Amino acid sequence: METTWNLNDIFPTKEAWENEMQAVEQDIASVAKFEGKLGEGADTLLACLLAQEELQGRVSRTSAYAHLLLSGDSIDPDNQINAAKARDLSSLVSTALSFIKSEIIALQDGMIEQYIKEQPALREFERSLKLLLQTKPHRLTPETEKVLASLGEVLGAPYRIYERSKLADMTFPTAKDGQGQEVPVSFALYENKYVESPDTVLRRNSFQVFSETLHKYRNTFAETYGTEVKRQVIESRLRGYDSVTDMLLTPQQVTKEMYNNVLDILQQELAPHMRKYAALKKRVLQLDEMTFADLKAPLDPEFSPAISFQEAGELIKEALSILGPEYGEIVSAAFRDRWVDYADNAGKRTGAFCSSIPGVHSYILISWADNMRGAFTMAHEVGHAGHLMLAGKYQRITNYRPSLYFIEAPSTMNELLLADHLLARSDDPRMRRWVISQLLGTYYHNFVTHLLEGELQRRVYDLASQNVPITAVKLCELKGDILASFWGEDVVIDDHAKLTWMRQPHYYMSLYPYTYAAGLTASTAVAKLIREEGQPAVDRWLEVLKAGGSMSPLDLMKLAGVDMSKPEPIRNAAAYVGSLIDELERLF
Repeated sequence: METTWNLNDIFPTKEAWENEMQAVEQDIASVAKFEGKLGEGADTLLACLLAQEELQGRVSRTSAYAHLLLSGDSIDPDNQINAAKARDLSSLVSTALSFIKSEIIALQDGMIEQYIKEQPALREFERSLKLLLQTKPHRLTPETEKVLASLGEVLGAPYRIYERSKLADMTFPTAKDGQGQEVPVSFALYENKYVESPDTVLRRNSFQVFSETLHKYRNTFAETYGTEVKRQVIESRLRGYDSVTDMLLTPQQVTKEMYNNVLDILQQELAPHMRKYAALKKRVLQLDEMTFADLKAPLDPEFSPAISFQEAGELIKEALSILGPEYGEIVSAAFRDRWVDYADNAGKRTGAFCSSIPGVHSYILISWADNMRGAFTMAHEVGHAGHLMLAGKYQRITNYRPSLYFIEAPSTMNELLLADHLLARSDDPRMRRWVISQLLGTYYHNFVTHLLEGELQRRVYDLASQNVPITAVKLCELKGDILASFWGEDVVIDDHAKLTWMRQPHYYMSLYPYTYAAGLTASTAVAKLIREEGQPAVDRWLEVLKAGGSMSPLDLMKLAGVDMSKPEPIRNAAAYVGSLIDELERLF
């Protein structure tokens, strides 16, 4: 029980959840009654927006409850059914409320500004209203928007098909370890454990078994992803955007130049450092060749301090104490009050995530493998929790979530603070190189894994806009080319490595993958300012977290002291990774 989260904080029983589902459906009328009336005056608009916010908060809670149950066990038929019910309700609400955006956009130019003057309480909605008005050229007719909203669950099917195939249907043969023993293989076991195993035989065998099973699903997964991309391309054309990329960047409030800078500069300037890192691993570990399966192998296999979940909790609390008592209480509550599901069970979603629920608190999913990489992942997810809990406290629901471009900065910041804490409390050179290796794991995850996902997305969208079919053969070809370009000749990129596009769900989350690198670039710069300035930089950072989505991502980062409109922070971050690898070489 302790290893799973306590969902009673959202609803005490499933019956209570079902009752609220019915109540929400009945209460759609509390917002729908404003349809056709938003031009009547400022007070009417304010009343509608407040009613919408209230209803959407309730929908968030019902959706989150079902989503978290399914994430913890996607095999359970009841969880599958309840998740479908929650999606149906969400789609119903979205359809009924689609008139709000259409009517606001249909108001005469200058009317919103006039309303805000007349009704000061509307100022809290000013930013969201102005962002909405910017989409006016791309808005479809109210009837069409309503139809699209009603098809929300259907249009979201590709992601669910991918997840269901991966978590509920896919099974793997066993693999032999270095002692000749057969060990079980699953998505979670491979991604969380074997990929970083010091046992080269197990690492390579499990990768082969894992990849051979992926290969059997490649055409289904490619068709699923291709459908998702096609949907986005069609929508971008219907809405009159120049490209699907333009459409997906609009809600992020990011220019194409900022987007391309992250992908171009890091691939160009980070690749030489990472090749050097791969060569160091090959030499130190005395590998016959550096295969794709070896890239996450530990450099010092005999020095890998195990860490329990409870020990990791204490360590993370110590490391993040620099952020003050208000933040510290959020961290403590996460471990004390069962906000975390860290069990390792069949049907559990892979990877890790944090879901922050308005009016409740955050929940974190992770599969614990008793290693320090898990502690860094846990610190990362606690970063999301701390950020959105503070934002939820100081901002109303309308303004509390920031742009995707910024969303990974607070999470990666915590990984850097954990590394600083570990380095500060030990003078042992072996410990230092081990911590640097963990820190490089953070940069690998965000500056390599997710960055190269972002590059695949960029190429896929370019091809799809030219009506090139997105097939398994094409995706493997693209992924192979991207990996080979980044790693060069020293890393063997075989057919199994080319299947890496099948392993991550982020392709179904709009232009999400590249934002990991954007966030880590910003947090790298802010972490440096905290080391140099101390408390003033910490105070600025806390103000940024509390601001939530009330500012653009560029302004949030500028408030923290970083200008992401320029390439310098990206170049500096790549150089910093190079300096870590140089130090690691010296320590070996």
